[in-house]
Amino acid sequence: MCGIVGYIGHREAYPIIIKGLKRLEYRGYDSAGVMLYDAETGVKACKTKGKVLDLEAKAESELNIAGSIGIGHTRWATHGVPNDVNSHPHLSNSGELVIIHNGIIENYAPLKEELIKRGYTFKSDTDTEVLVNLIEEVQKKEGIKLGKAVQIALNQVVGAYAIAVFDKKNPNEIVAARLGSPLAIGVGEGEFFIASDASPFIEYTSNAIYLEDGEMANIRLHKPLKVRKIKDDSLVDPYIQELQMNLEQIEKGGYEHFMLKEIYEQPSVIKDTYRGRLHANEGIVQMAGVEDNIEKFLNAKRILIVACGTSWHAGLVAEYIFEEFTRIPVEVEYASEFRYRNPIINKDDVVIAISQSGETADTMAAIKLAKENGAFVFGVCNVVGSSISRESHAGAYTHAGPEIGVASTKAFTTQITVLTMIALRLGKAKGTLSHGDFHAYLQELEIIPEKVAEALETNERAKEIAATFKDAPNCLYLGRGYNFPVALEGALKLKEISYIHAEGYPAAEMKHGPIALIDEHMPVIVIAPKQGHYDKIVSNIQEIKSRSGKIIAVVTKGDTQVRELADYVIEIPETSDALSPLITTIPLQLLSYYIAVMRGCNVDQPRNLAKSVTVE
Repeated sequence: MCGIVGYIGHREAYPIIIKGLKRLEYRGYDSAGVMLYDAETGVKACKTKGKVLDLEAKAESELNIAGSIGIGHTRWATHGVPNDVNSHPHLSNSGELVIIHNGIIENYAPLKEELIKRGYTFKSDTDTEVLVNLIEEVQKKEGIKLGKAVQIALNQVVGAYAIAVFDKKNPNEIVAARLGSPLAIGVGEGEFFIASDASPFIEYTSNAIYLEDGEMANIRLHKPLKVRKIKDDSLVDPYIQELQMNLEQIEKGGYEHFMLKEIYEQPSVIKDTYRGRLHANEGIVQMAGVEDNIEKFLNAKRILIVACGTSWHAGLVAEYIFEEFTRIPVEVEYASEFRYRNPIINKDDVVIAISQSGETADTMAAIKLAKENGAFVFGVCNVVGSSISRESHAGAYTHAGPEIGVASTKAFTTQITVLTMIALRLGKAKGTLSHGDFHAYLQELEIIPEKVAEALETNERAKEIAATFKDAPNCLYLGRGYNFPVALEGALKLKEISYIHAEGYPAAEMKHGPIALIDEHMPVIVIAPKQGHYDKIVSNIQEIKSRSGKIIAVVTKGDTQVRELADYVIEIPETSDALSPLITTIPLQLLSYYIAVMRGCNVDQPRNLAKSVTVE
């Protein structure tokens, strides 16, 4: 959500910033802006509602784009509608300070009121303009340099932020700070890069510092980087880590969209996720974060799973798997509700927090609440060095690689892979999973990538069905057991990227209300593999058929019973019931993708959505 890029060094800043903003477009945004500085022309700013391409056209026609210092931003509107004025960067009243900001300043209103009393005026509706003027007021009142002024000002604000601030009186420095929103600093030879994640600077340096919550950095030309605690101004020794991603991972590789590329990456990333952890022939599942804390899991009276969106759906699949394999009670909570409902958390609970980005604000807050109450927190996320990976007591990374498309695909299947391996390890340790079943599941999980690749061969069939139903105003998804969460996920994918209203339901619940919606115009996607509650879901399909609903069925290869009832059939390879979500989700992803493409939607950057939701 929002994107920050900054550069200070010996290169021209503008091309780096524009390219970096394009790399961050996946985060979701509705406006963009850039500030550049050089000694001859001073501070130059340009911003506009719309896309980075709109900014690029405007900047190159209106600005002298020279300068080796600059900051850029993509904004996802919170305070104030998307327009040119509310876009970042924002200047202070004097025009000397420039800021870009991700996050929300919750107490901006009283701060703004006080600043107005002191003679400040405001052009925008944003909380960010309040912050930059607060920093200016502190700087003038105390007669101090920018870094100290930022530190004092941030101790007066309540909320979440990642910021980069520039002062034209001292043009060889950028001050950066974070609380809640991620911020990375690339360390090069005589140059520094600032960004919301490492993708904008991956081709320039493989060394990065990830600021921790409550830290700020003074980034200066020809001087060592200084990192301090915002609360007390104490120095921090920053940890420089080597980046794991490469440039190829964040480019489309010949695919029309990142989403399609990421759908097709699933066979390889599922294998990457279990590589080194699962050894089927030896009967071993070994994950360091689990092994080091095995007693915590085995003694747990309850497992609480907290997540949002697609990660919540992965958690629902995990609920079925954990209870089946380990016989430990599981509750799956929306992180956004968990933090506010005064939940009961016990010291012998294990809390599993799931997040693709590792930066989801609600999930971070749920983790902190769980830790305050003495629970053991295990994180599952995709981004090395992310906030959730650092805040958790232990955890396991998925190895999906960068996921650029806003609508998660490979994140879902790799999360299920990690959670399945944990459940298998615990089931074996507890003796709740028989020796034979344990080995059978290991062998089946090991060949799941091949079956996912086979499921991807439904691509053309999905495209044909998409052409038929691309103009449908509503859609219903039904599944039972392990595939009920897949129905929810399929519906979410469709509404996220095609803007068609869709709902997922347990198939048995259809007659408790949703059946009233079914007529000849209602497409109903039914997940009906041979394993699981097959006979029951056949009955549900018959109920739809008798009411003239249009049935699209996802079935096991060779199925005849459902084929006779359904209007359209998509065949997938057979697998065990518990592992079936890894296969059944594939045609639903493809179907959503092609419907969105045929409707002319922006598949990778759906309207109003952000990839990493770092504010409430």
